[in-house]
Order: sequence, then structure tokens, then C-alpha cells
Amino acid sequence: MLVADEIGTERRIKPSTAGSVSSPNSTAPGESGPPPSLQRPTANVVFELSDLEVYYSAFRAVSKVTMEILKNEITAFIGPSGCGKTTVLRSFNRMHDVTPGARVAGGLRYRGAELYGPNVSATEVRRRIGMVFQKPNPFPKSIYDNVAFGPRSSGMKAKADLDEVVEKSLRGAALWDEVKDRLKASALGMSGGQQQRLCIARTIAVGPEVVLMDEPCSALDPIATARIEELMRELKSTFTIVIVTHNMQQAARVSDRTAFFTTEIEAKSDRRTGTLVEYDRTTKIFSNPADERTENYISGRFG
Repeated sequence: MLVADEIGTERRIKPSTAGSVSSPNSTAPGESGPPPSLQRPTANVVFELSDLEVYYSAFRAVSKVTMEILKNEITAFIGPSGCGKTTVLRSFNRMHDVTPGARVAGGLRYRGAELYGPNVSATEVRRRIGMVFQKPNPFPKSIYDNVAFGPRSSGMKAKADLDEVVEKSLRGAALWDEVKDRLKASALGMSGGQQQRLCIARTIAVGPEVVLMDEPCSALDPIATARIEELMRELKSTFTIVIVTHNMQQAARVSDRTAFFTTEIEAKSDRRTGTLVEYDRTTKIFSNPADERTENYISGRFG
């Protein structure tokens, strides 16, 4: 059982008593277990969501999302605009904490610990669960200082240690060979694709387990997009990756599992609430989806 101090507290988290979480291993009463290809040890579960809901003041933006995210896989969130993909993604590293009026309800566990527990450090959560945003956002600093920012903030002082982390992170982001001779140059002078890889290097420099990516290729050209996708496949051996994308072909190319979200309209208020429709292996989602709404979306009938 994970201890909560592993994500910034000093108390032991009790086992959840919430309802069962749907997963590749779950079965209905009387059904046989999953085929061997879908079985995996519980230790591989990184996130467990049980009836997760996100509110902005009184407005419920996302309703009752139940799923599991597995270690060292790429999970893609797809669906039409406004369906809650990014809202769910931001709940994974407590980004909603900085939004006035936002709150998360239901169960969200990371490595068995309640992510929104009263004594869990949001700062430590974000160190372990990094995020790369839609638009590259390098700091107006040198390439070196961008990557070294996180380690320095965590107390790393020795130049030799910083040099090692910067090189390792830039190599991990497939950027070292392109910038090793201009580390003191401004990051703002890099191309868009290079800036996004720099942001990935900056994220992994603090040693997270999970990297969240919110449409990381939406502002990039096809060549830069292909490089980021190749990089994601390389990084998943070390990190668990969750990506939001409007590009269904990208989800099909890079992800191991795909979650399809859509919106439900409340008849009285005409408000739209995001909901999870289907979550499965990517090959199944794109070849034989279980829900008609999923098939309609991936076939281009709506969205």
C-alpha cells in the first residue's frame, strides 16, 4: 500500500471504499476474466479515477469519469471541443487548485494515495506529475537556465550536478545535439518545435513519473509534430504519458489506450457537461468501438 508521504504528506492513506473502477481487468458478474493480453498487475496502475467530477463554482464541467491510467503507456484523450479532456488532464496534477471556484469531487488516486487528500502537497504532486502545454512556453532565459530552473528551485546548487541534469534532460528530449554549442543562447530564438522539446526537457529535468501533454503539437508544423510523436514513443519507456489531442490520427499513431469523451446537454439549462464514453486499447477504439457515439466521432460523423 502506498504511503501518502510519498507524495508530500506524513500520514498513511487508507484503502479506498469507493465503487469499483472500470479497467482493462474489470468484469461483470458471471463473466469470465479478461484475455491474457489485457491482464496486468495492479502495481502498474498510476491513476485510479472513480466517479471523478470537476466543478467551476456551481457548474459541473465533467461528470463521473471512471478509469485507470497504466504505467509506461501513452494514453490519449480524444473528443470534440468542450467535452472535458483538458479539464480531466489538469486534475491529474492539481492545476485546478489555482482556478478560483474550481473543485474536484469523487475519487482520484495516484499510486494508491488520494491525490486531493487534505495533507497532500500540491507542489510535490506537480514535481511528480509534470505538464507540457499546448503552446511552447520557454522562459525568457538561456536554454541552459530553462532546463536548470526546476532542479535549482528544488535546491540543487552544484554546477557539476546541474550540468549533468541539463545534458541528460536535453538528450532525453532529443535536443542535445542541436543545442549543445549554444546553451547560453536565449530559448526564445529557437524554432517552435525546438521550444516544445525544450519544454519537455524542462519538465523531465525534475524527475517526474508522469508527463501530461495538452495538445503539444497543435501549434507545430508536420515535421516538428512527427519529431514530438517519435519522442513520446521514446519517453514512454521511462515515463507514463497522458496526452490530449484533437488529432485522431495522432492518437492512433502514438497511444496505447484511448479515452473518448463527449458532451451531454442538460435539457433545462442547456449546459454541456463532459462525460467519458469509452476507454480501451487504441487498436480496439479505432477498429471496433463498443459505443456508437465513438464510432460516429472517429468516422467523422460529428465533432
